[in-house]
Amino acid sequence: MRHIFLALITLTCLPALADGGLFDGGQKWPQITDTGWSDERYLKTQVELIDELGRQRLGTPVRGNMGDIELLQRMVYRGLIGKDDKQTLQAMGAVLGNLMVQTRGLSWKVYEDEYGRSRAVCALDTDRCLFPVTMLSRRLKVGLVVDVQAVFNNAMELISPYLPVKPYQAG
Repeated sequence: MRHIFLALITLTCLPALADGGLFDGGQKWPQITDTGWSDERYLKTQVELIDELGRQRLGTPVRGNMGDIELLQRMVYRGLIGKDDKQTLQAMGAVLGNLMVQTRGLSWKVYEDEYGRSRAVCALDTDRCLFPVTMLSRRLKVGLVVDVQAVFNNAMELISPYLPVKPYQAG
């Protein structure tokens, strides 16, 4: 009787084990949701941090256009942000992400997986996302001199297959 009981329990649990249900509440990863007020405020504060640094140290504000790549590059070349200043390094990524959103039709989203929660820019109606907040900071943290334009171009190349094609658009 005991063996039958154990067999029934095991058979009952197999579907839950197959889906990971007993370990993560049946959560399917990744979960991609719209940003909330706190996420939007955080990103805005990050951009303001870079704007202030650019105005004070370089005489150039964040403009919200492709010229911001040059601003970020000047910050890198002049070493304005210490490699241990995680917040400001990641703030550079928020500016980069805004350029991706404004120029390529991506949107800021919250990306959650088994490793945690991140802010990402994603192609519409897909789970294809980029993580600009850390694209520059991880490289700068280890002492690399980053080519901001190359990072941007590489990211756009990676995501382009998932972007909608506009009518009459070549390629």
